[in-house]
Amino acid sequence: MPGGRLTQQDRQQIALGLADGLAYAEIARRLDRPTSTITREVMRNGGPTGYRADLAHRATERRTHRRRQAAPRESQAAPQPHGRDPEAVREYEEMLTTVFMQSGLPKMMARVLGCLYTTDAGSLTASELAQCLHVSPASISKAIAFLESLDLVRRERDERRRERYVVDDDLWYQSMIRSARDNAQLVETARKGVGVLGPDTPAATRLENIARFLDFVTESLTRAAEQAREVLHTKPAPHEPDAQ
Repeated sequence: MPGGRLTQQDRQQIALGLADGLAYAEIARRLDRPTSTITREVMRNGGPTGYRADLAHRATERRTHRRRQAAPRESQAAPQPHGRDPEAVREYEEMLTTVFMQSGLPKMMARVLGCLYTTDAGSLTASELAQCLHVSPASISKAIAFLESLDLVRRERDERRRERYVVDDDLWYQSMIRSARDNAQLVETARKGVGVLGPDTPAATRLENIARFLDFVTESLTRAAEQAREVLHTKPAPHEPDAQ
């Protein structure tokens, strides 16, 4: 994989590519970089419409300076479990956060979700999340409330009565079902618009097409989610020895 940090000239080329409407993959090809590098660079520096090469370069220099200042403190942190490379884990967390942001999550919510998904336990307390992400407990509380509203995390109490925030296999099913319910509400609203705007008018036809499309997609999504839950997350029955 092509190495080295992005230079200021690289960032200027990224800005020009975005201005020309190029896809991240095409910009990456021209710079001989991984697409994930370009995606992460753009998303953490204003997004495709707000990216500015000079500002992005200065922001990166500030982040590098802060990491160097924090290095003595971080060097005392506990080593990663299972012999993992801490730097590789950090880079992956950034990549996962970027993907979550591209799917529509705000940055802090994406960081919290990325942190939860890369811990072996699949759950953390508010103080553990705040320590991991170097943010305030108030930021964690706001992010968790948002993620809960999307059925992307759930709360539970541990043996010490501490509140923990959990991600598990069933949450993606719950999130898909929630999305299906949202689609059904949009279908109902679109069809009400058909009656208001008058059948066979261009606007009503547009709304009816939306309703028909979402009807089909929602039915398929719900069926696929049910099948996936049954096939992937149903534990096999315990094996019983043959009777003698």
